[in-house]
Amino acid sequence: MKSLIILLSSFVISLFIIKIINKDYDFALSARIAMSIMLLFTAIGHFAFTKGMSMMIPKFIPYKETFVHLTGIFEILLAISLLIPRLIYISGWTLIIFLVLMLPANIYASIHNVNYQKGTFDGHGLAYLWFRVPLQILFVIWTYLSTIRIH
Repeated sequence: MKSLIILLSSFVISLFIIKIINKDYDFALSARIAMSIMLLFTAIGHFAFTKGMSMMIPKFIPYKETFVHLTGIFEILLAISLLIPRLIYISGWTLIIFLVLMLPANIYASIHNVNYQKGTFDGHGLAYLWFRVPLQILFVIWTYLSTIRIH
């Protein structure tokens, strides 16, 4: 829920700031700025909640904490690359693939009631998926419209 609030509020704020500066709305740029801010926010979670996020990864995958840190760094790099004009298209596709690949971790966490912030197994469970799956789809559509469709 926090990531959605950050995405939408960042979008509205950047939309109006760009309107003031450029005298015109730039929805795609505002959407990329908002996605970048949201990615930076979620990347922080990879370092602040490493233990809990490690619990979201199936047992058969080794080096869970390293994987969590690497995906956090990857999110930071994606956040930056979304704002570099010549990298927008490739960053968009990379982010879409990344979002699709991360969905199984969210499903796994829901099935096992992982509360990634506490690092416990008292999370929201399967009910969380009713919010998370549509949210993930929104992120994919948002990314597509603001990066790939504009080319």
